[in-house]
Amino acid sequence: MPDGIDELVDAIAARVRARLGAATASLPVLDARPLREIPCDEDPANCSGCGHCVVRRPHAARAVAAEGAARIGAGPDTGEVDAALAGMIDHTLLKPDATNDEIKRVCEEARRYHFASVCVNSTHVAKVRALLHGSGVMTCAVVGFPLGAMATAAKAYEAREAVRAGADEIDMVLNVGALKSRDYATVAEDIRKVVEAARPARVKVILETGLLDAEQKVIAISLAKLAGAAFVKTSTGFGPGGATAEDIALMRRLVGDELGVKASGGVRTHEDAEKMVKAGASRIGASASVAIVTRKATEPAKAARKPGAY
Repeated sequence: MPDGIDELVDAIAARVRARLGAATASLPVLDARPLREIPCDEDPANCSGCGHCVVRRPHAARAVAAEGAARIGAGPDTGEVDAALAGMIDHTLLKPDATNDEIKRVCEEARRYHFASVCVNSTHVAKVRALLHGSGVMTCAVVGFPLGAMATAAKAYEAREAVRAGADEIDMVLNVGALKSRDYATVAEDIRKVVEAARPARVKVILETGLLDAEQKVIAISLAKLAGAAFVKTSTGFGPGGATAEDIALMRRLVGDELGVKASGGVRTHEDAEKMVKAGASRIGASASVAIVTRKATEPAKAARKPGAY
């Protein structure tokens, strides 16, 4: 650097300040911090739409959530959001060819966005438990998945082993064939045995609503409640149809406040999730969890639900 450059810079700066004169005194001092770190005191009626409410106005975001919003939008570079805003999502990876790298990725996403749980096939439970250690995110395992047509003893064994490996919650598939055969004792016993085997983990019963008529849905929900389930849940993502607001409303009406209601199957956008929560869902099962939380559209090639694409 040439000699005297510092003095030259100072002299030029002094002349610029003198030229601007008193005008500089009225200019606001710019905050050099990233926008997400600067608290917002704007009048909501004149919001500039920065998209960072979840970190700049967390009290406002929590108030909106308390009124029933399923998700709060967030702009680019928002950083981590309030865990409570994503705390009803089971971040799901249930495809049969899921790799270790993909399991690691969903766990990292769950840590970042503070999802309720990571839901996987039971073979991945120990790995997920280790990857989520210390995060506060639960490990969830599916049992009897996706058909629900195996022996009750097999379901109970899988549930027990999943809990031993570290599962906090179990999502079991109801015996749909027994239900449609009106063998309600078998359906109830199937659920009860898994509930007993899974203790202290909570059990969600997947009804596969796309296979059931209205009467069968009512009976299935009632049996799950009587057998000690903690949640009733719509779909596996591998069967026909998925979650609908009508089914969620029916579930909530029948279980009241005693059980949780989980919407899964085809919930891929913020709007989808919002409809489910408004209808009564207390948990969302989704593989598009990040897109839901950030309100980003899923890629066109992935937008149509495929088997296993929760």
